[in-house]
Amino acid sequence: MCPGLRQAWVCLGLIVWAMIDHDSDVPVYIQLADLLRQQILRGDLQPHRPIPSIRTLQQEYEVADGTVKKAVQILRDEGLVHTVTGKGVFVSSRDGR
Repeated sequence: MCPGLRQAWVCLGLIVWAMIDHDSDVPVYIQLADLLRQQILRGDLQPHRPIPSIRTLQQEYEVADGTVKKAVQILRDEGLVHTVTGKGVFVSSRDGR
C-alpha cells in the first residue's frame, strides 16, 4: 500500500524528485507549474492520464489550493493539460487534446 503521493508514485515507478522552495523569490505557483511541466515533458505524466488531484498536490507540496489552481491554469493556458468536468485534469496529447 502506498499512503502518500510520493510513495504512490514510487509504487507506480515514478519518483518525485523536486520540491517547492518556499523561500525563493519565484512565486510558489510558478515553481509548481514548472515541476508539473517538467513531469509532462519528460513523460512521467502521460497523455490522456490524470494529473494528481488538487488536494493531493496541495498536501504533497504543502501549498494552498489556490496555488495549485493557479499552477494548473498556467498549464491549461499552455495546452499541456485540460479539464474533464467531473473527472479531473488530464495531460493533453501532443496535438493538444
